[in-house]
Order: sequence, then C-alpha cells, then structure tokens
Amino acid sequence: MAVVNRIAGFADEMAGWRRHLHMHPELSLECFETAAFVVSQLRSFGVDEIHEGIATSGVVGVIEGRGPGPVTGLRADMDALPMEEGTGAEWASTVPGRMHACGHDGHTSMLLGAAKYLCETRNFAGRVVLIFQPAEETIGGGRIMVEEGVMERFGVEEVYALHTDPYGDLGEFRTCPGPIMAAVDDFEITVIGKGGHAAYPHDCRDPMPCAFAIGQAVQSLVAREVDPLGSLVISLTMVHGGTAFNIISEEVVLGGTVRSLDPKVRDLVEARIAAIVAGQAASYGVQAALDYRRNYPPTVNHAAQTEFAVSVAREVSPLVVDDLPPEMGAEDFSYMLNARPGCFLFLGQGKGPSVHHPLFDFNDAAAPIGASFFARVIEKRHGTG
Repeated sequence: MAVVNRIAGFADEMAGWRRHLHMHPELSLECFETAAFVVSQLRSFGVDEIHEGIATSGVVGVIEGRGPGPVTGLRADMDALPMEEGTGAEWASTVPGRMHACGHDGHTSMLLGAAKYLCETRNFAGRVVLIFQPAEETIGGGRIMVEEGVMERFGVEEVYALHTDPYGDLGEFRTCPGPIMAAVDDFEITVIGKGGHAAYPHDCRDPMPCAFAIGQAVQSLVAREVDPLGSLVISLTMVHGGTAFNIISEEVVLGGTVRSLDPKVRDLVEARIAAIVAGQAASYGVQAALDYRRNYPPTVNHAAQTEFAVSVAREVSPLVVDDLPPEMGAEDFSYMLNARPGCFLFLGQGKGPSVHHPLFDFNDAAAPIGASFFARVIEKRHGTG
C-alpha cells in the first residue's frame, strides 16, 4: 500500500479517534457529541472555517489551499445504529442499545486524518470542503445537507466518499461508473374488513384472504413485470393481523421494501402496487390503503469522476476493482451525487462480520489507506499530483 508517510505516522492517533467515537455512538440527527469531537479536532488541526448545526448536528470544515483553484467536497457519515454490540472489545459501545455497526466511526476518522494532513501540508490550490453528516442510517442527513444548500454555500464542484467494506481484502477499493447502489422505497398496505367470530365467516368480511392475494401479487412483479436483465428486489417483510385463533381480524397490515436501480422501474413498481391493492380490495369486497414512501434515490457515480477516483485509488493500493456490479443496498450519498458530480467507493477492511451485525468492528488498519485516498484526491485534482 502506498499510504502517505505522514498519515501513516499518525495512524495510532486515528485509531484513538475512531475508538473514542465507537465508545460513544449517537443516532440519526442527534450526533451532537460526535460533532463536538469532530469540531475540536478540526480546530486543533487549524482548519480555516468550521460551520456547525447543518442538518441539526452536521459539520462542514473548509481548508484553504495555496491560491485559487478547484473546490472539492469529501464526505463522512457520523451516526450509529440502534442495536446491541457483541464484540467485547475494550472500546465497545458504552451506550446500551447503540453501536457503530456500519463503520461510520471509521469514516469520520479517515476524513479527520485527511484533514490533519491537508492542514499541515497545504500542498494544493483551491479549497477542500469537509462534510461530516448525521442520519445516513435513518432519514437521510445527506439529503438535508443538500437541501440546506451545502453545495452552493461552499462552492462544491465535485464530491467523493468512501464506505468500509467487510467483504473486501484490506485496502481493496471497489467501485464502478453509473449505478453502484439502489434506490430504496418502503410500503405499508392496510386492509380493512369486518371482524367477528371465526366460526361465522359469512357474517364477516375477512381481510386475510385479500392480504394474502396482495402479497402474492406484489411479489410476482419481479418475475412478471420487469425485464429479467433489470435489477429489482421486492421483499414483503411484515404481516400484522389477528389476536386469537377464534377471531376474524378487522385489519391486516403488510409492509415491505422495494430496491431498484432504474427510475423507470421504480415508477412502474409504485404504480403496479397501487393497482394491485385497489384491484384486490375490490375483488374481495374490503377496504385497502397503500402508503408508498420513496426514500433514497439510487447512488449513481459519474463516469469522469469515477475514472479519476480509480486512478487515485491505484496510486494508493494495488487492489482496485473498477467494474463492481451494483449492489441493492442504499446510501444517502446519492443526494450529494445528484447535486454534484463525484464518486462513491468501497474500501476493503478485511473479510469479517457484515455491517449491521453485532460483531462488526471497523478495522483501524484501513483508516490510513482511506485518509491517503482522500488526501491524494485533493492533491491530484487540485494540481500537485
């Protein structure tokens, strides 16, 4: 690995930052202590501008280079997940029911490491915009930061992000041009009939058969409504209804998720689910309502910026995959890529427990590699590489 020597020199310090954050996880938009820690570090580095309270607890730092030049945004997410940790590490979460199970503590530390190096060297023209965002795991802090004008306010021209990857070897960068992660939508279908005694179904209007028919029809959309070469996932993940063996329920609620890469497929699925719900309700003589919620759009890398990011990754690591098949997970960096050209990459940390698993822990050995990538993006794009 061609890790920047100076960054390698403070790798232990980066591990300390990361473990501190891991011990003190915060959720959603409420990343106030995390943000305060980030701000204290940025001040100690000599970051030129620090802006707080964006998207409630987000932080933006600005590092000025040597004279006019490009403006590049580098993003890290800060929030944790509402789950119990099972690692038993010395730096395990100190907050019951919360843990950094997706590597956001590592993402934040990598960006802090790049910031420290860039403040020390200033070996670039233009401006670096450091974006520390909350709520990636919940309501889309990236969306809120974009809506609050981060790109315009700080003049960001391009934007880049890394996500740790427990499926890749340590130091392996993986990305692709075009869609790399899916859009994610949720749906909830409420079927209402007339409840009563299970021995007298003729006196009731049972919502269960209709709910079953809706579920089966919705799941058939993948096989029968979309090109087999397209990408679509529909998962029915919740069914709630009934309280006893001898009671016909008044109501059944179905819930699930839709993942897609193509906006046309996304539109088609929403329309077809609505038609299925209405048609089956009419067929079974019950009431039914669909609540379809569009969440994160697909994460779509821009071709030129991806080619550039891959060239930087190859300078840092011999392990680079530039044709990664798209994944059906979702990421709110998609909003930033909709606002500005850029690239999202996975960084291997060595194979181990999956993200969102209670045994997951960020590998601190990956942090200098990620920080070196961020630093070289700036030095190469801004004229010194």
